[in-house]
Amino acid sequence: MSCGIVVALPEELSTLTKRKFAPGECHAIGGGVLLSYSGAGPANAEKAAAGLIDRGANRLISWGCAAALAQDRRPGDLVVPERVLTQDRHSLATDPSWRQRLANLLADYQAVGSGTLLESGRIVGQREEKRQLFEQTGAVALDMESAAVGRTAANAQLPFLVVRAIADPAEMSLPEAVVHALDADGQVQLARLLAFLLAHPWQLGGLIRLGIHFRAAQTSLKTAARFINEITRI
Repeated sequence: MSCGIVVALPEELSTLTKRKFAPGECHAIGGGVLLSYSGAGPANAEKAAAGLIDRGANRLISWGCAAALAQDRRPGDLVVPERVLTQDRHSLATDPSWRQRLANLLADYQAVGSGTLLESGRIVGQREEKRQLFEQTGAVALDMESAAVGRTAANAQLPFLVVRAIADPAEMSLPEAVVHALDADGQVQLARLLAFLLAHPWQLGGLIRLGIHFRAAQTSLKTAARFINEITRI
């Protein structure tokens, strides 16, 4: 009996363990928890979730950062959604008792928001597109992996939970430098980033703001991770 956690990025992985993983690797981190570093995107997340089930996980968590679609969600806000809305607008429910357990554990440390999380197959970086998606769906935030984890859990008739911290707010467009520097796994390639900044130095301010927001998201995830052994038991 164990809980499997899917994380897409190394910065998200670091909120749960100091151990270094290669993309695609899965390791036990104690307390009956299996942690899989999937890489970005739905296909990678689905493969990681299936691998966790093959290794004996009987419940799944999608863990990491998200982009805000609702204006009232700020960097560092924790979102534990009631449902995940897929790209084809199918709704996947998270486990209600598990959500409540997490909220109770964090009550004295971190506010826990709810609502709907939207799936995207790509990075949504422009504030206008975020606004349109919010108007179309009412979803409070968006990520690329949680729906894939939810579909895999549903197919195996297992409970799942989503724990996401807001990185970029709804009114912020991602700096073009970041989008330019991302590779297929959603990781920033430093050489690409530096080359772009040399040609577009005015992008530096946006990168600094995004870095501050991302650290706020990491801090919230680390707060939740202090209770990971309690969170993963249902």
